[in-house]
Amino acid sequence: MSSVTRPATGTEAPRPDQAAAARARLTRVLAWAAVAGIGSSILIMIVASAVRHSPAVPLMRWPPGWPPLELAGRLPVAATYAALWAAVILGGGGVIAGLAAVARGARVPARLLITTAIVAVAAFAMLPPAGSTDTLNYATFGRIAVLGHDPYVMTPDELQRTGDPVGRLAPQIWHRHGSLYGPMATAEQWAAAELGGTSPVRIIFWLKLWNAIIFLSVVAGLDRMLRSDPARRARAHLLWSVNPLVLWGLVASGHLDVFAAAASFFGLAMVRSRQADGEPGSAEPRRLGPGPLVALAAGALVGVAADFMLTYLLIAVALAWALRRWPAALLAAAAGFCVVFVPGYLWVGRPLLHNLLLRRGKLSADSFYQLLSSAYKTHLPSGPDVAVVLLLGALALLLLWRLPDVVPDLPAIQPALAIAIAWLFVWYYQLPWYDVMIIALLALYPASRLDYVVMAQLTAGSFVMMPGGSGLEPPLGWLRTFAHAVWFAWVPLVLIGCVVAVVALCATGAWKIGPPLRRAVGQGG
Repeated sequence: MSSVTRPATGTEAPRPDQAAAARARLTRVLAWAAVAGIGSSILIMIVASAVRHSPAVPLMRWPPGWPPLELAGRLPVAATYAALWAAVILGGGGVIAGLAAVARGARVPARLLITTAIVAVAAFAMLPPAGSTDTLNYATFGRIAVLGHDPYVMTPDELQRTGDPVGRLAPQIWHRHGSLYGPMATAEQWAAAELGGTSPVRIIFWLKLWNAIIFLSVVAGLDRMLRSDPARRARAHLLWSVNPLVLWGLVASGHLDVFAAAASFFGLAMVRSRQADGEPGSAEPRRLGPGPLVALAAGALVGVAADFMLTYLLIAVALAWALRRWPAALLAAAAGFCVVFVPGYLWVGRPLLHNLLLRRGKLSADSFYQLLSSAYKTHLPSGPDVAVVLLLGALALLLLWRLPDVVPDLPAIQPALAIAIAWLFVWYYQLPWYDVMIIALLALYPASRLDYVVMAQLTAGSFVMMPGGSGLEPPLGWLRTFAHAVWFAWVPLVLIGCVVAVVALCATGAWKIGPPLRRAVGQGG
């Protein structure tokens, strides 16, 4: 019986080798898109930071000599806005493409990623602050402390009236407000002001230099903890080390959030559980908590984080939740936290809480609540304010219940992500650099669809804050029209979409969790 060879039709499934080749091509495209997007984003940000008269750089008097380094000249306003908006899309998209490529089997050499991070951090550290005016606030409060005044009581306006050269630079929105930062942040600002003298540029240089060192310490910590697993190692460096949006928010802009994020990261990473000897008839292996000394140190580091920014009390709650099954470790962690946290806040006293309460209900541009009513563009009244607190609690409980606990060796990671994501996604005052509370922690969690939702949130928030250097609205015309559409429609829609995505993941369980770490964290060769 003769065989008949039928012609191939368009409906036939591709052969396995064709499917594998197509998959490999897509993986290569994603990898190269990540390289191009991340690299071009960082270069655009460096150029925008390097020019003296740039919309991304706060205007201030430059002393002779260096550092910081800067180029004389002026960047066109519209071109700078457009370039930095492009940098956000390229950077966020590049990281997302890189995460997808790593999930599909691509491997970027860790040394290349670390070298890129070091070069970018060094460049940003030596350049003027860009993307935010917050470093001017830090310099002002540090100068107030150096002069022997209380930065929680004395305002930049009062410092300016003394004729002090640093006091003249505080942004207008801060002129009548005392410091909102914790006592350790004030100590850091005081030290920078001591070294910088009457030059705000020099004060800011020291602040940015310390930020760069702390940022790189997290790079080193992630690399050491994940060095046994090439995929997890590359993903961690994409999320933190070479992420242009993280570099811009922490090193280029000089935000002190890096201290709080680093302290909480190292504190939670210390909390390890150990598997006890199996018991006969036991379905689940019994796990032992960390020793008292380790828990004490972890609590102290989380106390340091809260001593920089009070919002990191959320991480303290997560640590307590993680240790609830081990009373001895919980008490030790609480003792370590209180030893660090309580004295500092007793010292600063009520003025800090008063300053924080004055800003209750204030909305940021990085918020979806502006979709609800035109009356909420700057401030939430007390009723919706309470509703947000209830929404935050509900989402935190949902995530604690439904976010898979797939890092049993690090029991504090899942509750920290659950509580912090709830706050970052639904609280009414958010800024993109606040997201670093979870970025390094996310790197210790297995790859999942949560990576992409977090990156979408960070990208949207970074987009709305560009260029950030002047603190003023863009000029009239198409630029302001476009910016207002971004602020009050497009970005809020993306942000509320991220909240819906998190709730949908909780409801469906479609997290698509990647493989666990090949060897125990911190024990790789």
